[in-house]
Amino acid sequence: MTVIDANRMQEIEARYPEYFHRSFRQRFGGLMILIATLLYGLYAVWFFDLPKLLAEAHWERVGIYLSQWVSYDVQPDFRIQDDGSIEVRYPRFSPLGDNPHPDWVVNNPDGSITVSVSGTSRSITVSKSETIVTAHGVSVPVNVSSGAPEVVGPVPSWMTVYDDNVLADLGFAGDVSISVDRVKVRKRFLGWANFLFDTQSSFFDKPVGDVLGLIVSGPRIKPDQSNLSLAFDDIWNNSEWQHGDVWTKLFQTIVMAFLGTLLGALAAFPLAFLAARNITPNRLLNQILKRFFDFLRSVDMLIWALFLTRAFGPGPLAGSGAIFLTETGTLGKLYSEGLENIDNKPREGIKSTGAQTLLVHRYGIMPQIVPVIVSQTLYQWESNVRGATIIGAVGAGGIGLKLWEAMRTNANWENVAYMVILILIVVFLFDAASNALRHRLMGTNSH
Repeated sequence: MTVIDANRMQEIEARYPEYFHRSFRQRFGGLMILIATLLYGLYAVWFFDLPKLLAEAHWERVGIYLSQWVSYDVQPDFRIQDDGSIEVRYPRFSPLGDNPHPDWVVNNPDGSITVSVSGTSRSITVSKSETIVTAHGVSVPVNVSSGAPEVVGPVPSWMTVYDDNVLADLGFAGDVSISVDRVKVRKRFLGWANFLFDTQSSFFDKPVGDVLGLIVSGPRIKPDQSNLSLAFDDIWNNSEWQHGDVWTKLFQTIVMAFLGTLLGALAAFPLAFLAARNITPNRLLNQILKRFFDFLRSVDMLIWALFLTRAFGPGPLAGSGAIFLTETGTLGKLYSEGLENIDNKPREGIKSTGAQTLLVHRYGIMPQIVPVIVSQTLYQWESNVRGATIIGAVGAGGIGLKLWEAMRTNANWENVAYMVILILIVVFLFDAASNALRHRLMGTNSH
């Protein structure tokens, strides 16, 4: 064990004062940051009133919306007539077509109708005097022969009784609303109904094998058009999913992002040379251009889109213009900062040979700045595919407007899911393409 005397200790303290004579900030800085973070968190909880928001939030809607992304429902309506007969009606644009006869709606010999909502565990039997709801292991009769529907026996927790109707929640399988002269059932199915062929198509409700057989070797459905062409037209013009319009709008979004980014890069490139202090020794011009870049960047792309839609009207031109203005500011700043951080020795060496300014820039600056230009431009291009979707919602064209229209109805969440998946696929593909292109142009290994 080594013993350090007082003189040796003083010598060590003098040699390393930063360890023995630490300032207040060095000693308690970490603790103060932790306390400040906790205080800020408490302030945020109070400012946003988080306990009240969490308590009053409609968390059940999350499950409802998510289920509607991956499912669809059919809503048969059973009308009890004065003579005791039951008439079955379906909505005008039912996923089952104009004259449906589903096997889960059964006419019983006694005149009643049984609807299988989810096998035998969840079903509804409708008759002229009562409706029996079977769910969660029990069967609950609802008397409809009097002036108002009346639950016979105790009311289960999954049933809600109102003045003129009774609502039974059957979970994901659906629900049923019972009144005196009407029983409305909502039965939910997993999947996307009529994704390829709508109810007006000649191929509607045909098995996959039959459709392929008609396309490959079957007789022509329309004498003047092949079955393959007819199938493509029916898919492209599907009235429920609107594939043609969705894909056209998606292509508009891609074009908007590419055109806006390309024009922004072309405008920012020469301006960046004028804004860089080490390239253009004019401080006034440098500051004017840098503040110009800041102005273009500080106005959000969404705000530019709102301005331009008022000037040029709704459409992809306004979207491309918004991306162009934003990217001129963003890429101008990035390019100019990259130019200011280059090594001046290669530039000075080429200049000393008496080369012209253009050649000095070409061989002394460009080899250093090209990796920055390529990397940042490709990243912005990829990012603007997402940005073009957002600005489309304010009328700038593209799939964003289509997505916003589907969300506003609050009933087409499966269409929303379809467009979101398409956008994600496009973003993933552009991310992979930009990474591969960046590594190829910069001569680096992508693995």
